[in-house]
Amino acid sequence: MTDTFVSAELASQPETWRAAAALLPSFADVLPQPGERVAVVGCGTSWFIAMSYAVAREQAGHGVTDAFAGSEYPAGRRYDRVVTISRSGTTTEIVDLLQALPDQRTVLLTAVPDSPAAPVADDVVALPFADERSVVQTRFATTALALLRASIGHDVDALAAQAETALVLPIDDLLDAEQVTFVGRRAAVGLTFEAALKTREAAQFWAESYPAMDYRHGPIAIAQPGRLVWSLGTAPEGLADEVAATGARFVEHDLDPIAGLVVVHRFAVALAEGRGLDPDNPRSLTRSVILT
Repeated sequence: MTDTFVSAELASQPETWRAAAALLPSFADVLPQPGERVAVVGCGTSWFIAMSYAVAREQAGHGVTDAFAGSEYPAGRRYDRVVTISRSGTTTEIVDLLQALPDQRTVLLTAVPDSPAAPVADDVVALPFADERSVVQTRFATTALALLRASIGHDVDALAAQAETALVLPIDDLLDAEQVTFVGRRAAVGLTFEAALKTREAAQFWAESYPAMDYRHGPIAIAQPGRLVWSLGTAPEGLADEVAATGARFVEHDLDPIAGLVVVHRFAVALAEGRGLDPDNPRSLTRSVILT
């Protein structure tokens, strides 16, 4: 792996997850409380993180939690708290949404505490130590999710230890694949969408994502020798055998999906470098989408 911003940033994830969890007491009253009806909103990577947290929060019994893309927040629907996620705090859809919700309690989770979105949110949760120089998001997204998971009682130190394992697992034997499909269940589904996005962004590589059970209902038709089906988290019983029957390779690691995503980060960067691409500066992308 060459000396890119994204390589250093993705390698720092165990440290930034622990740092975020240590801040939980400072933000305990700002983040969603048990029993509250909550919406979590983001764009791109932040939306996929929102999806994962929404499922995890409901599974933990903390209350109804919906996730929306920034442009698709349902007009007129009310929540006890609306959590917005934006690395830069400049994303147009997020700023506009915060301005449109003056009578609902809003929270901005960001890496930039003095960003344009901050003054229009009721509360700001700032993680500046997780900010990134690369256009491609890695550590901010997972650090935000680590904090949110800590808030529902998950052991982030244990997750960080798994991330350390993820940083050294071999991936070289995966890099000759011609295509990859990511699959997962429940809170992992949003992370599969993020895994496919990272692979497309960094490496301009053909990647898809599906709920693991739904993968059988059509998408498995593209599985064949030379392609990967990569599960984040434990796959449904029998899926590995079904994939093997197609000639595709089934990939599964004994890791929590958030740590499994770290393996994908390394895979995406290595693919990009193998193709002679700059993973810090993906084609057609900028750090933030600001509409004029």
